[in-house]
Amino acid sequence: MRPAVFLDRDGTINEDVGYLDSLERLTLFPYSIDAVRLLNGAGFCVVVVTNQRGVATGLISETFLHMVHDVLSERFRRGGARIERFYHCPHDPHAPIEQYRRDCMCRKPKPGLVLQAADDLGIDLTRSYVVGDKWSDVALARNVGATGVLVQTGYGTTQAKRLDRPRDAIVTADLMAATVRILELGTSE
Repeated sequence: MRPAVFLDRDGTINEDVGYLDSLERLTLFPYSIDAVRLLNGAGFCVVVVTNQRGVATGLISETFLHMVHDVLSERFRRGGARIERFYHCPHDPHAPIEQYRRDCMCRKPKPGLVLQAADDLGIDLTRSYVVGDKWSDVALARNVGATGVLVQTGYGTTQAKRLDRPRDAIVTADLMAATVRILELGTSE
C-alpha cells in the first residue's frame, strides 16, 4: 500500500474559470507540473478527484470532461510528472438532467471517489493527503482518514477567511507550498 496525494482540479492545479467548457480556457498554474513531479519523486501516487456539476447541468459532456483529463495527463507527462488517474463526480441532487440527479457517495466531501481510487490503486489513506481550494476538500480528507490541506488559490482565499474553519487546518498559499509542506510532513511508515 502506498501513500497518495489527492488533488482537486479547478482552483488547485488549474485556474478556476467557472465551468471549463473549452480547452482554450484550460490554464495550469505555472508550478503545478513541478509540484506533481516532486510528489512523484517522493513516492506519492498523485490522483485528481473533482466534482463536475457542469455535467449534471448539461453545460459540459462527460466526453469533453475525459478530453480535458487526457490533455492534462499529457501536459503533466511532457513535464516529467504523472497523474495516476482522474476520478470525477458528475452528479447533483438537483440536476436538470435526470440521469445525473442523485445524492451519491462520490460527490466531495463524501468519500466515494477516494475510496474507489484507494481500492483501484492500492493506496494507504492514513498516509495520504487531500489538497484543494475548498473546505469540502479538507472535510473529504477527514472522512477518509487522510490529512487535508487548503490552498489559497481558486476559492481558497475566501475559504481561509471563514470563521467556521477547522482550528487545526493546514493552509498554504498554493499547490507548490502544499507540496513543500507535505514533503516536510512525509508519511508514517
